[in-house]
Order: sequence, then C-alpha cells, then structure tokens
Amino acid sequence: MFKITMITLGCDKNTVDSEEMLGILKERGYDLTNDPEDADAAIVNTCSFINDAKKESIEAIIETAKLKEGKLQFLIAAGCMAERYKEEIEEELPEIDAFVGTTGFTQIADVIDRLRNGEKHIKVYSDINERTEVDAPRIITSHPYMEYLKIAEGCNKRCTYCAIPSFRGNFRSAPMERLVKTAKELADNGVKELILVAQETTLYGIDLYGEKSLHKLLRKLSEIDGIEWIRLLYCYPEEIYPELIEEMATNPKVLHYIDMPLQHTEDSMLQRMGRRVRRHDIYVIVDKLRAKMPDITIRTTFITGFPGETKEDHENLMEMINEIEFDRLGVFTYSPEEDTPAASFPDQIDEETKEIYRNEIMELQQEICYDKNQTFVGKTMDCIIEGYMPDDDVYSARTYRDAPDVDCYVFVRSDRELMSGEIVPVKITDAAEYDLIGDICNEDEE
Repeated sequence: MFKITMITLGCDKNTVDSEEMLGILKERGYDLTNDPEDADAAIVNTCSFINDAKKESIEAIIETAKLKEGKLQFLIAAGCMAERYKEEIEEELPEIDAFVGTTGFTQIADVIDRLRNGEKHIKVYSDINERTEVDAPRIITSHPYMEYLKIAEGCNKRCTYCAIPSFRGNFRSAPMERLVKTAKELADNGVKELILVAQETTLYGIDLYGEKSLHKLLRKLSEIDGIEWIRLLYCYPEEIYPELIEEMATNPKVLHYIDMPLQHTEDSMLQRMGRRVRRHDIYVIVDKLRAKMPDITIRTTFITGFPGETKEDHENLMEMINEIEFDRLGVFTYSPEEDTPAASFPDQIDEETKEIYRNEIMELQQEICYDKNQTFVGKTMDCIIEGYMPDDDVYSARTYRDAPDVDCYVFVRSDRELMSGEIVPVKITDAAEYDLIGDICNEDEE
C-alpha cells in the first residue's frame, strides 16, 4: 500500500491546488495520509510570495527530507517556489526527487508513477499562462462545511512590489460551467460556505466572455442547493462595478462582505506601487458599497515602509483609516522581492520604521474594531459553528463579517450540542477588541 501525504504552505489558492492534486492521486488509486511519517511519498506545495514564505517552504522541505531516514521514499516540491526558483532549487536542495511547477501539478500522478518506476530528478514545468483543468473531484482537507473556489489564475496588474505574475502567469478565468460543476460537488459533500478566490476576483470572465461576469457567476452559484453563504475575497477597488454591487446587495446567499486590498491611500505611494486607484477613488467605492449595503463588512490590507514612504504619507494613511473605519484590516511590512521594480527603488525604509508604522496602524484599527463590536451587543446574528473549546465550554464561530483564518470569532455558549458547520442564531452579549461573545438562541427566541 503506497501512501502519499500533502504539506500545503501559503495562501488559500495553494490549498485549492493541493486538494486538486489529492483528487488526481486518489483517482489514480493512490492512498492518502495526513501523517508524513506514514507516507511513502511527500508533496510540499510551496509558497514564495515574500521572503518569509520562501524560508518557510525551504524549512518544510528540509524537515520533510529527514523522514527519508524512515519510510519516506520520495520528496516532491510543487507550486510557487518550485516554479520561481527552478534554476537554483535543484542544486540547493538535492533532497528533492521531483519538481512540479504551478501549471504542471495536473501531472502529479504521472510524476509519482515515474518515480516508482525508477526515474530520478524529474522536472515538470508547463507554460505558466496555460489554463489548467482538473476533472477529478477535489479532496477536502480543511473544514468539510467551508471551501475555497478558485475562479481565476494569474494577474495582469504588475504591481511594482509583486512577483506573482512571474510564476503564476497572466490573468485567466476558469470557465463558468466548470466552476458550477465543482461547486455542486462540494455542496454534495456538505460544503455550506463557498469562498471565491483568485489573485483578483473582480475581473472574472473578462478574458472568456468579453465582460466582467462575476455577478453572473454569483447568481449561478447561489442556485446550488446546499450552498448557504458565498463570500468574496480579493476584489480590486478599481474593478468593482455596478452589476456586482447590485448582485451582492440583492442576492440573499451572497454575504455583505468584501475583501478589497488597497495597500496604501496616498496618490504618490499608489503610483509608485503601480496601483490603479487613487485616494479619491477609494472614498467613492466605499461610499457606493455602503450606500447599497449599509451593513457591509469591508476588509482591506496595507503595506507599510514601501520605498519612499514619508512620515507624512503614513500619517495621511492613518487619517484616512480613521475616517473610513474599515471593519477588518491587515498590515504587511514591505518585503523587497527579487526581480520586482520596487526592490531597486531608492529611499528604501529601514525595518524598525516599517514595524513602527505597522504597529501604529494596528493600534488604531484595534480601537476602531472595538467600537464597532460594541454596536453588536444585544443583537442576534447568524453564526457558522467551527468547533468546541472544552476548556472554556464554548463553541468558536464566525459571522458573515468574518472570513476564516484572517478575521475574528464569536464565542458561543449553548445548552445543547452544536455541530461544526451549523448556521445558528446567536444573541451577542459582550464584545472585546476583536471577538464577540454570545448565547445560542432557543427556538422561541429566534
């Protein structure tokens, strides 16, 4: 019995690739295991978005390679780092038996077959701009009630700090009928919350259908029995369009939640970053979203310490955050990436300043979050249950305002047993800086 394990690093889009690889392997007849020590072959699906991610990938490969002293026979490096550093990685990591690029993963079962037949030093790299298609059903690896649906691959934006297009290729949408088919399969397996992801979801369909078609995709996905929540991530602000806002506002299955990465608010910084939005545009799109959906949760991300950022730029950014009061906010310190224009920009910022700026933004956001959370005390909110915490005798849950792994939680007290994936009404009784506390509503309270 030949067993294969998958180690996934990086973003939710990588998770989708890993689950598709596992589906291919299972269809080929291979056994899968979550225990690397029980595996005959290990696949490390790598990330190289920033330097820290690359280090994590290298460490995971080295740690997994130690298992070759036991049962493990083969080690395969797949994904972003394997693609980005394909010229250097073989020499630097001789422990690896096969390398699979970002579009070569559809051949993963063939790679295992070839290794078992005695072939060595296998490399599978395809055109990074090709459209990959996987017919095998995905293997759900995380929560059985929540799954990511990758609706497009690659990016055409070419932000000056980002290397992703160099190893993920140009923007290309997945055909709508294929996405609907996958979503139906996921729903049949118990998935209730569908989270749409891509490098940029808002441009969905423009390459296949000649127009932005995310609103049409949302409508079709909402027709699937079993899917109750649909969440949107990675919507570039300049590409958000009226039909999309209308569909979000009127479709009961589409959550009033949007992840809208901004990276900065100052025109000089946005221009240096290669972003296609300006300060005034941000106010306009936020106003449009809140006018149609007063209860919308807007999540965003910012980069601190980008080359040339002045103290005034930082203070203006803080001022705008305070004015708009984003519901959810993440901050990254700038990481100079090889082969990106920004890495060679003058006026690089020291790490201490980057951290100071980051901490100041997060302190401000904590105050904003606390004030917003207080407004929910006494209200009843639908929550999706994630699990039970026996030490505290509460259930962890999320509202529509919270994407998994990046946002906040509701801690739910209940006098009856709750199952993970249940969507239940919860009366909020208390609020902290980020998380809420509440009680399950009885039937007569609903």
